[in-house]
Amino acid sequence: MEPRWLKNVCRRVLWPGYLLFVVFAPGPASAIDIHTDSEVTVQNGTTGILRCTFKSSEVVTKDTTVTWSFQSNQPDHQYSKAPYVIYYFSNGKEYPGTDEFKERVQFIGDINKKDASIQLSPAQFSDNGTFFCDVKNPPDVTGTQARTELRVVLKESMPQSNTKIIIGAVCGALILLIFIAVAACFAIRVLHNRHDYEGCTTLEGVSSDAPRPIKKVESSREGSRCTSPSGPLQGPVIYVQLDHSGSKNSFHKMEPVVYADIRKN
Repeated sequence: MEPRWLKNVCRRVLWPGYLLFVVFAPGPASAIDIHTDSEVTVQNGTTGILRCTFKSSEVVTKDTTVTWSFQSNQPDHQYSKAPYVIYYFSNGKEYPGTDEFKERVQFIGDINKKDASIQLSPAQFSDNGTFFCDVKNPPDVTGTQARTELRVVLKESMPQSNTKIIIGAVCGALILLIFIAVAACFAIRVLHNRHDYEGCTTLEGVSSDAPRPIKKVESSREGSRCTSPSGPLQGPVIYVQLDHSGSKNSFHKMEPVVYADIRKN
């Protein structure tokens, strides 16, 4: 049977050792996250930019490395069988790869900002294929390299940029708004003129329906009718001279002769 004092010694020795192992033992390395554009289209003879960014829980140091590789999608190309390193960055220095890309690849990223982008100038039809970006930031060394499909095409095959589409849409919207504003102003002006015309017609109609003033002659007649007694109207009065002596050629006295007006009331 094991002595009791031996058990106490083992506990006092093994327990501090276990604590030291837990504190100072290296933890599992976290994975680095790398991102690139899935596809890039470049006009032949121009500069193509291949963007690559990464996320790491560790601080970027001189030990951080960047590797760009290329594999052609053309069966007869020399780099079609496997990816070949075309650019390598380590300890703040650049190491060009194969002669085909040596003078055309340039690092445009910033490791401190976790940017590992490169540019390819000028782009050629032989560059059609897949570009791989791999970043190591010890102790973040595990992770999957990102890939970008590069398409080098003629100018006629270049897709329109979003900037041109946005500018065209904005210009079209402005033209449409101007057209709507002009049409609205024209419609308001037509309605205003029509309203003024209808107002004049209404005033004329009211003035035409109003009773016209009675002429003075009619009013005088009406006055005489009102003052005269009811009955047959008196005709015009004619003054003639009558000769009571019996002579035909002499008139000695003027007497009024009233001819009755035979007009009906």
